[in-house]
Amino acid sequence: MEYNPFKDINKPLKEVPKELKSKVMQDIAIAKLLMDLAQLFSYNIGDLIESVMKQRKDKTRDNQ
Repeated sequence: MEYNPFKDINKPLKEVPKELKSKVMQDIAIAKLLMDLAQLFSYNIGDLIESVMKQRKDKTRDNQ
């Protein structure tokens, strides 16, 4: 019979060693920091396209 991981959902959680938990939390914090830095230094393409379309619309309205 194959192992079914969904049967373990209602079982109580196992305690994790504090060293492992702190390492995982630290890795998550570093990953979040890197994502925030990447977002800070990258373009939001959706906002960029929206602002260009708005500027073009405003220019055509002014030229008429």
